[in-house]
Amino acid sequence: MGMMDRVMGIMMGRMSKGEKGGKGGMMGKMMEKFFADMTAEDKQKMMGMMGGGEGEGGMMGMMPQCLKVMLPNMPQEKRIDFMLEIVATLMEHGCADMSNEEKEDLVAKMIEKVNA
Repeated sequence: MGMMDRVMGIMMGRMSKGEKGGKGGMMGKMMEKFFADMTAEDKQKMMGMMGGGEGEGGMMGMMPQCLKVMLPNMPQEKRIDFMLEIVATLMEHGCADMSNEEKEDLVAKMIEKVNA
């Protein structure tokens, strides 16, 4: 059983039958219940697992696959706006602790990858 299966099992197990059914706000209710009993340390560990820290890929492994499915189905204008926003977010948060030289090296690698 993968990490996401375990997470969904925990979230669904904490919800009443009424909360599992119905529309609107279900995800919010699930997340609220899921995180209700977690300590800050538990939440940090969960974020590490989602980032792939437990060797299962987590969100880092899922995100490229989701984009492969999602992007071809977006209208071109929205797709371009989305791509620019993602790249800006990656640069802002992914390079937060990098020197200018490290950022330049990363951008050069990105351009090389795009042109490959």
